[in-house]
Amino acid sequence: MQKVLVIGASRGIGLEFVRQYREAGAQVWATARGEHLKAAEALGATAWALDVADAASASSLSWRLDGLGLDLAVYCAGVYGPDTAGLEPPTQADFDAVMHVNVLGAMRLLPVMAEGLAPGGKLAVISSVMASIGERNSPSGWLYRASKAALNSVLKDAALTLRDRATCVALHPGWVRTDMGGPSASLSVEESVAAQRRVLAGLTPARNGSFLDPQGQTIPW
Repeated sequence: MQKVLVIGASRGIGLEFVRQYREAGAQVWATARGEHLKAAEALGATAWALDVADAASASSLSWRLDGLGLDLAVYCAGVYGPDTAGLEPPTQADFDAVMHVNVLGAMRLLPVMAEGLAPGGKLAVISSVMASIGERNSPSGWLYRASKAALNSVLKDAALTLRDRATCVALHPGWVRTDMGGPSASLSVEESVAAQRRVLAGLTPARNGSFLDPQGQTIPW
């Protein structure tokens, strides 16, 4: 039985990962802020309260993962922040909120998630093509873009550190019809997660440290 951990399963992509892996027969552990735990529990996951932006809350995960031997761990937690069109400086509060969840949360939790992996396991962060500098053609949402570019950097460091133990990747989920993606997005959350699961299932150690789209193609950093 596959063992899967999903960080940030309150709703949207994270919760859909829980649903699809449970439907496939996997044993799933999921984290969400306290008020959102019931959704993951209803799908048959073991759900733990966790706020990735809170240091004490994040540190509580370590003992829970001890000895689990996870096949896959996915960091799905993320927020968008202000919807800007150009060089509109974010407020301190907006900057702190976005960077704490998208970057600092990952830096706190990736080492813990890695400790819970079985040898040869897989670790993924949900990034965005908006993080790509090589493919960038719009400045919209520049705080979100900056945070996801930083998340990619964090993932790359994890890939280098864990290269003899795990395969680590950043995944672009596509443009998805979630609260963040909006109703005009091209993919349903079910389609996005199904595509990402196919990519994850096909990962080999040769793809360690890659930034991948929903078809498994490499995205320029």
